[in-house]
Amino acid sequence: PAPAVQPQAAVWFTNPQAARAQGFQGGPIAALTDAVDAARLSVDVAVYSLDYWPLRAALAQAAGRGVRVRVVLEADNADSADVRALQQDGIPLRMDDQSGLMHHKFVIVDGRDVWSGSMNFTFESAYQDANSLLRLRSPRLAADFRREFEEMFVSGLFGPLSRADTPFPQFSWKTGAGAVYFSPDDGVLTHLLQAAGAAQREICFLAFSFTSDALGDLLLERAAQGVLVRGVFDAGQARSNRGSEYPRLRAAGLDVRLDGGAGRMHHKVLVLDGTTVAVGSYNFSRSAEERNDETLLILHSPEIAAAYQAECERLLAAAR
Repeated sequence: PAPAVQPQAAVWFTNPQAARAQGFQGGPIAALTDAVDAARLSVDVAVYSLDYWPLRAALAQAAGRGVRVRVVLEADNADSADVRALQQDGIPLRMDDQSGLMHHKFVIVDGRDVWSGSMNFTFESAYQDANSLLRLRSPRLAADFRREFEEMFVSGLFGPLSRADTPFPQFSWKTGAGAVYFSPDDGVLTHLLQAAGAAQREICFLAFSFTSDALGDLLLERAAQGVLVRGVFDAGQARSNRGSEYPRLRAAGLDVRLDGGAGRMHHKVLVLDGTTVAVGSYNFSRSAEERNDETLLILHSPEIAAAYQAECERLLAAAR
């Protein structure tokens, strides 16, 4: 079950160690599939990779009962059996045509609910990797994501061609507030550094790819000023990527660790003072900032922050 569930907001985490996950059952992607099954008006999907066939079947069934279904995909992952099946089912698809990645992972259901996070819609991402998936109910946020979706699907604008035209960067729901930024057009890194720089007590991060010198510098600065800085890196990325910030932060004495799971530690998360979360598809890298189509949500919500703080603690305890 989702650690924080409300009509307006919910968050789920993958758990590869769970018995149901090892049987490819349940979890965040099952909740998303149920939401598509319940859709009545529209479903817009923008995702880097999709091979989870129950979701593909739910999209086809939704289209069959008159729901408007549209999909944007990263072109590098478009030649799969499930994508071909979507095409055969008559689902309108749009592929990116830029050198950067269409790296989003979001769904808009009935123009009201936005699902977003770090999880691709694949068996591996949903059941073998560490990921999160959020659902937020906000008409303003849905309008923001719809503008981003139609910029790609309708106008064919990807990567550096994207426009800075998010209609409602600031939004709220009954128990929280937040902001949404899309790269490469919204200057995401600036907003991320502002949020992290405001932390007074603690920063806990979970990072698949962390090569941003600017973010590394800020974490070192905040730690020197007495903020507790801890984090978990994906072991494969930390070891193979020459630009990884892991060696520098570890050499400076910060409590940074390598993940202990068999799959990828695929999160892209900062938890700030236990009250604010920065989360999305946006890796802490130059490519995410300058070339890729990405999402970053900065959420001010004690309930959501508590859920992500618990995930940080779980992964820190399991890390090396």
